[in-house]
Amino acid sequence: MTRKPVALVVVLAVACVLALDRAVSAPPNPYQAPPLLALGSGLAPGGAHCSAAGS
Repeated sequence: MTRKPVALVVVLAVACVLALDRAVSAPPNPYQAPPLLALGSGLAPGGAHCSAAGS
C-alpha cells in the first residue's frame, strides 16, 4: 500500500467519528459548564484523572 490510500482511510475514519459525535451528542450549555480557571474558587475538581490525587 502507498501512503495515499492509508491517509484517505484515516481521514475518512476521523470524519466518520466526528459526524457520529455530532449526531449523537447534545450541544454544550455554556451556563452549566464549569469555569475554565477555578483558581481559589473553592470548587473541588472532579471527573479527571488528576482529581483522584486531591481526594
